[in-house]
Amino acid sequence: MTNLQSITPIQALQSSRNVADTMAGISAAGGQPSMFSQIFESMVNNVKETDAAKNEAYYALATGQLDNPAEATIAATQASLASDLLIQMRNRALDAYSELMRISL
Repeated sequence: MTNLQSITPIQALQSSRNVADTMAGISAAGGQPSMFSQIFESMVNNVKETDAAKNEAYYALATGQLDNPAEATIAATQASLASDLLIQMRNRALDAYSELMRISL
C-alpha cells in the first residue's frame, strides 16, 4: 500500500493591510522584501521542489523501488505545471511592466 499525500489548502499571500503597505512602498523602504519578490521566490522554490520530487520518483521507478508507476507520472505533471505557472507569471509581469513603461507622464 502506498502513502498518499494530502493536498494543502490555498492560503492568502498577505493581509489586505500588508498589501496596501507594500503598494505604498512602506515595506520596500523598510528593507523587507516586497510581496512581488516573495511571490516569485516561492514560485521558483516550488519549481525546484517539484522537479526534485520528479527526479526522485523517476529514479525510484528505474531502480524498481516504486510500486506504482502512476506516482512518477503525477510527480512529472506537478513539475510541469509548476514550471508552466512560473513562466505564465513571468510573462504577465513583463506585460504589466511594458504597459507601465508606455504610460507618459
